[in-house]
Amino acid sequence: MRAARADDVDRIAASLPGSELGISWGDRPTWKVRGKGYLLYRAPHSSAIDPATGEMYTDLLVVFMPDHEAKAALVQADGPFFGIDHFARHTGVLVQLSRLGEIGVDELTEIITDAWAHRASPAMVRAHLGEEPDPLDGLPAPARRALTAAGLTTRDLIDATSDADLLALHGVGATAIRRLRGR
Repeated sequence: MRAARADDVDRIAASLPGSELGISWGDRPTWKVRGKGYLLYRAPHSSAIDPATGEMYTDLLVVFMPDHEAKAALVQADGPFFGIDHFARHTGVLVQLSRLGEIGVDELTEIITDAWAHRASPAMVRAHLGEEPDPLDGLPAPARRALTAAGLTTRDLIDATSDADLLALHGVGATAIRRLRGR
């Protein structure tokens, strides 16, 4: 296991589909996907003080976790991630770039990928993770509901069902059939 380093942050983020390095909070470098930030290089601020020295942290990265449970798990784990009162109602966790060596590059990759996945589109996430695309993506809501209620949620099940049987479902019309069949 190789220890994570500060330069791994940009390498990992740049490797994720749709990621771009932009600016937010005025002038802060921020990794974004679909215009939404998931990693932010935070400027020193009086809300983040090193308890040992009383000085402001100067090398903080904010990672926007998917939810408060994921944030709590990361903060409570034996690692370099921590929270501050400023982010008490937010899912952002902080880490000093200088302490990334306390975790492995694989763990850092997983954490950054989770943050990215929360902001990326479901189709983008599935494609990146090598998962089958959802055959119901792009269908009108009535068709999705009808197919889901009938238990037709996988490509194999949909392909095994005739057009006539699909059309018999309330909410499935010719447009949904064309999209399902790729025509």
